Amino acid sequence: MMKVAELYEHRKFRMSEAPVPEPGPGEVQARVRAVGICGSDLHYFVEGGIGDIQAVYPSVLGHEPTGEITKVGTGVTGWSPGDLAVLEPAIYCYHCEFCTTGRYNVCANLEFLSSAGKPGFFREFVNLPAKNLLPLPRPLGLHEATLFEPLAVIVHSLKFAALQSGENAVVLGAGPIGLLTVAALKLAGVKQVWCVEPIAERRALAKSMGADAVIDPKTADPVQEIMTDTAKRGADAVFDCATKAGTINQSLDMARSAGRVVITGIPSEVQVDFNFHTMRRKEVYFYSVRRSNHTTDEALDLLKEHPKLFAPVVTHTKPLDNIQDAFEMLEKYEDGVGKLVLMV
Repeated sequence: MMKVAELYEHRKFRMSEAPVPEPGPGEVQARVRAVGICGSDLHYFVEGGIGDIQAVYPSVLGHEPTGEITKVGTGVTGWSPGDLAVLEPAIYCYHCEFCTTGRYNVCANLEFLSSAGKPGFFREFVNLPAKNLLPLPRPLGLHEATLFEPLAVIVHSLKFAALQSGENAVVLGAGPIGLLTVAALKLAGVKQVWCVEPIAERRALAKSMGADAVIDPKTADPVQEIMTDTAKRGADAVFDCATKAGTINQSLDMARSAGRVVITGIPSEVQVDFNFHTMRRKEVYFYSVRRSNHTTDEALDLLKEHPKLFAPVVTHTKPLDNIQDAFEMLEKYEDGVGKLVLMV
């Protein structure tokens, strides 16, 4: 039997037990060792869903896992018990229109573990197709390597913005996604990065991870600050990693004419206020991000090459048994929490 953490009703987790199934042909069984808590997990906990997708109870969330191989199914080569790996949560069909044209993240038959009806990784064991595992890069620890999944999303998002040397960018929100975006932008050579964040501890984290300037939206108008700093031109690219309290429209207001706006966050609302005419007049390029698109290898390389740059995002770890406390801490932004990783 294995331990499983279930979200069994709104805002309430419980620990339960479930049988451990044998891996099938082409599958690898992994003992989950660490799982990062994503903002989308928090949406399910706090709001009972994500946008127009409602939670299904009980649910097993979690999709930022690392683990240790325990068994391999028939036909699997290259993996042995004891190997450490990162575990990809997205299972693609590889034969639909979108997979065959390289748009795997919008696969017509996608199974994303931790979405409605698809158990995620807040459990001790999981069986996955062998192609969903990648070796854990040394010297990364199991908890640090959980950043592979959100960083893969960031790498994917940066491709939309296509930033050039000497350009500048704004990041709205300094949660884990925003912080990783700040670090990745500076690593990519972006000349000036502003970060807008209302929580003081997270503004400090953003500065430590490379932000050239931070703005507290409770004490200053972020749009006015950006326009002043850019002599009314606006920013080349804006990444909305918050999608809270009008930030999508702020992104459009901050962007220069013919600039790029990338929405990485997930709004809580089913429908959002959107100032189309601002976008139209500026001819702003507007992109939404759907998870990642085969950028895990690149994310792992970045983590391996620059561990000290990205690792500060992980500020707290807790055992899986304390999952209720962990989610409540994240909801309240207690103790300067950035990324919280559950150790299984």
